[in-house]
Amino acid sequence: MAERLGDWLSAQPFSLAMSSGFFSFFAHTGMLSSLMNAGLHPRLVAGSSAGALVGGAWAAGLEVDALARRLTSLRRDEFWDPTLGAGLLAGRKFDRLLRDMLPTTEIAACRVPVKISAFDIARRQTEVLHDADLADAIRASCAVPALFHPVRIGGRSYWDGGILDRPGLAGVPEGERVLFHHIASKSPWRLKLSVPTRPGMVTLVVEDLPRSGPFKLEAGRRALVLAREATNRALDTRIENGVVRVAARSG
Repeated sequence: MAERLGDWLSAQPFSLAMSSGFFSFFAHTGMLSSLMNAGLHPRLVAGSSAGALVGGAWAAGLEVDALARRLTSLRRDEFWDPTLGAGLLAGRKFDRLLRDMLPTTEIAACRVPVKISAFDIARRQTEVLHDADLADAIRASCAVPALFHPVRIGGRSYWDGGILDRPGLAGVPEGERVLFHHIASKSPWRLKLSVPTRPGMVTLVVEDLPRSGPFKLEAGRRALVLAREATNRALDTRIENGVVRVAARSG
């Protein structure tokens, strides 16, 4: 008989990986809120882009309810700073937002290990940032090309981690038990992406969440609530071939 997701998570320690997906940090926060309410705490977090933001903030000590409140109050003018350069936004406002929000920017001081995927532009490969300044690492992982300027860390320039590591799994050791929160792409220029699989991993897919963005923040707030409610149901859903699928049920 297939095992329920909640039972699988509570049986042994697990890591949590969260995918990129533009403004899907709302959905990741709703999912994480459900895990916390169930007493399910990951021993390591990893992610790309939106997943890096949520995983990094929680690992830094920001409780998930506080993160949810901060995101639901987010205004576009808090991160919107158009400036000439290799992208629309300079990212200085985003940097201030992160530093005001994070309890610590020292990765070594985080409550669990945090692994953040970013794209090294010169080397054209994914680098897992695990000893950089946390705010810089998150901002680099979230630096969507054409939207944000590249982020400089240690003399190197980075863009969004989802360019090559969309799942955000590069920092999770092989053989680790891992819950992966997969955000299905709704970008019109992307082909439908397959759900990644690996030994010891269970993938959670919440289907049909609202697509949010800088001009659709209200959709993000709905996605947060819907992802929390869907994950509550998912914890009581049986794992089938390493995947748990639940509908958002937006009503």
